[in-house]
Amino acid sequence: MTGAGNKKAAAEPGDVAETPAEKQAVGWREWVALPQIGVQRIKAKLDTGARSSALHAFNVKPKQEQGRWFVTFDVHPLQRNDSVIKTCYAEAVDYRWVTNSGGGREKRFVIVTDLMINGGTWPIEVTLTDRDQMGFRMLIGRTAMQGRLTVDPDLSFCLGVPERARRKKAARVRKEGRKKTDPPTKKFEEE
Repeated sequence: MTGAGNKKAAAEPGDVAETPAEKQAVGWREWVALPQIGVQRIKAKLDTGARSSALHAFNVKPKQEQGRWFVTFDVHPLQRNDSVIKTCYAEAVDYRWVTNSGGGREKRFVIVTDLMINGGTWPIEVTLTDRDQMGFRMLIGRTAMQGRLTVDPDLSFCLGVPERARRKKAARVRKEGRKKTDPPTKKFEEE
């Protein structure tokens, strides 16, 4: 417990905020950043049913330096866009068995990196895996959210959408020639 004038110790992965009042309400999907590994924005699913967090990574290459393990890996930070590739480098803190959503088990490298959501930043453990066929390039599990975030399943992107994503969506809507709020054009016959 910290008192007035005392400095709070540096956060560790899995640390819990001191009071529920510190929790931030978020939607089931949000834009986040992983600044330590150079990912400035990535759309993430906040999944209270998943224990651990996962990041879509490929070309994962481990190497040992001075008795410690590190991994170099590539990330596609944007959904449905394989042309943007970010090469990342981080210390591997573990290599463990993880059970995926389909019940299959796989061995994954684990890194610790800062997660940034709406200006708040804290360290989380992230497993590296191929999420190419999944809807989101990043999954944030309950261990990363514990004591800090409350997920409202009725909300999406309640912390905002990056300007670039907003412009891209507006262009897509213009290209389709209708607003998302317009009624469907298909008419149904009366019986």
